[in-house]
Amino acid sequence: MNTPAVGTAAPDFELRDQHGASIRLADLRDRPVVLVFFPFAFTGVCTDELRELRGGLGVDAEVVAVSCDSMFTLRAYGDANEIEYPLLSDFWPHGEVARRYGVFDEGRGCALRGTFVIDTSGVIRWSVVNAIPDARDVRQYRKVLDGLVAA
Repeated sequence: MNTPAVGTAAPDFELRDQHGASIRLADLRDRPVVLVFFPFAFTGVCTDELRELRGGLGVDAEVVAVSCDSMFTLRAYGDANEIEYPLLSDFWPHGEVARRYGVFDEGRGCALRGTFVIDTSGVIRWSVVNAIPDARDVRQYRKVLDGLVAA
C-alpha cells in the first residue's frame, strides 16, 4: 500500500457524514485536520479510540473519522457513543478514499487504522498506519498539533 508521504498534498475527497451532509476535505482548511480512518463501527478498539477524541485534542483542530460503514450505521454508532464530530462513510464506491490514502485492506474490505494530520494548506504533516487490532495513541496527535500551532 502506498500512503501519501509527509510533506505532500493530502488527496481531496468528498463524503457524506452520519447526518447525510456532504463534507469535502478542501473545505476544512481554516484549521488543521486530523483524518482518522477506522475499520468498523461498533467494535471495541474503534469505539475506545473514537470516544477518546470526543473531547477534542486540546488545540483548534477538526477531527474527521472515516470508515467503510454505511451512513446509517455511522449515524446509529455516533448517536450511541455521543460522537458529534463528522463520521464519514466511504461505503460507495467501497473504500475509494481509504485506497487513495493507502489504508484499505482488500481482504477484509475495510480501512486500516490510519491517521493523517493535515495543515491549513492541505499538506500532510504527520501520519501513522496501524494494523487493525493495534490502537493508536491520541497523545501523538496532540504533540504533532501542538508543533503545528507553535510553528
